[in-house]
Amino acid sequence: MPSVVTIGNFDGVHLGHRALVDAARTIADDEGLPVRAMFFDPHPAAFFRPENRPPLLTPLSRRKALLLGAGADEVDVRVFDESFAEQSAEEFATAILAGDAGAIAVVVGPDFRFGKDREGDLPTLKALGERLGFRVHVVDPVEHDGEVVSSTRVRARLAEGDAAGARALLGRYHDVVSEVVHGDHRGRTIGFPTANLGIAEKLALPMDGVYAVVAAIDGAQVPAVANIGVRPTFDAGRSVEVHLLDWEGDLYGRQLPVAFIARIRGEVKFDGIDALVAQIGRDVADARGRLAHVLASDASAVLPDLSAGEPS
Repeated sequence: MPSVVTIGNFDGVHLGHRALVDAARTIADDEGLPVRAMFFDPHPAAFFRPENRPPLLTPLSRRKALLLGAGADEVDVRVFDESFAEQSAEEFATAILAGDAGAIAVVVGPDFRFGKDREGDLPTLKALGERLGFRVHVVDPVEHDGEVVSSTRVRARLAEGDAAGARALLGRYHDVVSEVVHGDHRGRTIGFPTANLGIAEKLALPMDGVYAVVAAIDGAQVPAVANIGVRPTFDAGRSVEVHLLDWEGDLYGRQLPVAFIARIRGEVKFDGIDALVAQIGRDVADARGRLAHVLASDASAVLPDLSAGEPS
């Protein structure tokens, strides 16, 4: 079936990625056609230099869900392997864009390159489109605070613990969706039981510390406090733990989406359990104050996107 194709990395589905989908959506609506969002897995840079692969903002299933939520009708994930990498620019345009995808229009950013050794550029794509029957539309980069929005910038904001800065670039709160696994159960012995997230992939997490977060459970938005780090008071090793406020139940084995709203503080090694418990109490009070405002005024930016997430 004919379609309007937009191609990108789409890791994070940030504001720049959404601009590509929006442009494709406008063209597709005029033509009465679906939007097909296409990306490669793994990313070509990760395929050629796996040791330099940056942490993912969004695993595969989450990226698909976000693209569909952004306005794509189909998500076309192309496995980037050795044979795919050997395709010439003409072969890619002929077999995949004009052939498989039935593209009548292709929407890309100004830095788009394709084909073996990145031989294809925008003039190449436009020339091939004229021959193969598709138009090429180039979308300018989206800027925020004078800089281009990119997945790299989002990762940098997270590495600084700047949840609000990441949200400004993403257009939503950064989240992870992961299985709740058994931990050492120490939290319940001090009055603050936690859900331990089994982060299986190399995912981009905020800077170590304590965060006010929102979890999605059975369609409800649940305020919570998360700790990322090595738990220095107990020397217990790295973990991502979430203490749910005003909610009790068994989550083991379930996928728990968590959105990072604000960083409360860094990790601290306390002199003993009493000092730790007192600080956690203050963290909970701090989180309640921050989250009450968010959940009252900005709930649509938290829960619907999270509920769309799939197991990673």
